[in-house]
Formats: sequence, structure tokens, C-alpha cells
Amino acid sequence: MPLPKEEIKKLISSSIPDASIEIKDLMGDNNHYAATIKSKMFNGLSKIEQHKLVYKSLKGKMGNELHALSITTEGKK
Repeated sequence: MPLPKEEIKKLISSSIPDASIEIKDLMGDNNHYAATIKSKMFNGLSKIEQHKLVYKSLKGKMGNELHALSITTEGKK
């Protein structure tokens, strides 16, 4: 069952409360997304550590309900 983008936003926001999140449905199928996430929590972290925080916030849904998610992360001032 596909994961709606509002649910993805909710999951990320619950773990990264100050995040500004933009999600695009790449194929129009609710299964292939691109997300841009900006947060102060990312400041000082490597891209790998930033992406790990995002994947952790998805609570195991990546690869299951969520088929494909391209992630872009940025720190905030």
C-alpha cells in the first residue's frame, strides 16, 4: 500500500520538529518521491548522518510502504 506524502511529512516532523519539508511525487503513483528537508538538527552533521536521521524518522517504512525516496538535506541557520 503506497504511503501518502502527508504521512511522510508527519513522520519526519515527529522526529525532526523544526524541519521544513518539501516532497514531490515523481511518478504520480504515491510510490516514488523526492524530499528536500532543512533542519537545524543537520548542522555539523555529515550528509550520511543527516540521511540516517531522516530514515530513522520513517520508522521502518522505507522499502515497505515507501518504495523510493530521494533525499536532499540541508542545515538551517
